Amino acid sequence: MSFPLDLKYTKDHEWLNIDGDIAIVGITSFAQGELGDIVYVDVDTEGEELEQEAVFGSVEAVKTVSDLFMPMNGEVLEYNSLLEDNPELINTDPYGDGWIIKISISDHSAINHLLSSEDYQKLVG
Repeated sequence: MSFPLDLKYTKDHEWLNIDGDIAIVGITSFAQGELGDIVYVDVDTEGEELEQEAVFGSVEAVKTVSDLFMPMNGEVLEYNSLLEDNPELINTDPYGDGWIIKISISDHSAINHLLSSEDYQKLVG
């Protein structure tokens, strides 16, 4: 299982690729593995300003539905439209084409509370 070193992670199993005021957000390889085959992604918060820990969408796997949580305060700028027809991209390429949303970061201090790759790996064992 991989946890890229250049990403930040949350205890809710989201990853962030931060570039200035913008972050790309997805779920980790660990999370997609726990969920199993993903069949649907629901994100209806595009254009909304959300607080950290607010639900921004959900992923549906064959046997379960899991909420997706905002990793930090910000606006949901874009939903990955590739997931509409290919939700399984989250399973096959969670850190690449399987990204879920792009956000505009409104509070950079929250970055200090995100986990490093090493810390996330310790969390999931």
